[in-house]
Amino acid sequence: MMEAMTTLAPAAPLRSPCPPGACDCGRDALLEVPGMDLRILRLTREQEKILLARLEQLKDLADLRHLQQRMHEQLGLRVEIAPGFHEVRSMLGIEIQIEDLPGLCRKTRKSIPAAIRRGLNNHPEIAFELLNAHDLLRDT
Repeated sequence: MMEAMTTLAPAAPLRSPCPPGACDCGRDALLEVPGMDLRILRLTREQEKILLARLEQLKDLADLRHLQQRMHEQLGLRVEIAPGFHEVRSMLGIEIQIEDLPGLCRKTRKSIPAAIRRGLNNHPEIAFELLNAHDLLRDT
């Protein structure tokens, strides 16, 4: 009876592997190294769709910052968002950098910035808040 009570809950499902040659994420190598941070592999394709939809529905800059913090806490993923080096004329002028992370799928690495840009396009006032936070609109 005591043995049944001490069994562990099943581990969270891991992302299924990408087709061979389609990705450079290093998922299999990551699984072979003991003690590696596997949080990014817990982002399944279904959960990725939910995350991307959430990034497209940003409410304000605080919401964006909150999502950045949650991605770091839950997935170990750092996303840096800042005005680009050159003049910002559109959402493409805002740089979105994702830290290299073993296990992060190439497709996901591209889809997260695209979803953030769609969210900024849906609510341009967030982009203005972001620019203002970097003192780019102080004279306007």
